[in-house]
Amino acid sequence: MSIIWTIIIGFIAGVIAKFIMPGGNEPSGFILTSILGIVGAFVATYLGQSLGWYRPGEGAGLVGAVVGAIIVLFVYGFVAGRSRRAI
Repeated sequence: MSIIWTIIIGFIAGVIAKFIMPGGNEPSGFILTSILGIVGAFVATYLGQSLGWYRPGEGAGLVGAVVGAIIVLFVYGFVAGRSRRAI
């Protein structure tokens, strides 16, 4: 149930992160934004557990997932912008 909860929170976090951090290099599709939000929620869960903020088996909350999604969107924008300039 923990993984399903992380996916649901990540979906919501991806949408919120896109509203907080709009830009040209970020994905414009709803599905890709949602997937990056889910990845951000997993990143926030992993980092939170490794730093001791969350217990093992406990997922990131909405705020942590939004922060994780913003980090993933930033990295995605950096990598996508760099690959577009190289072409």
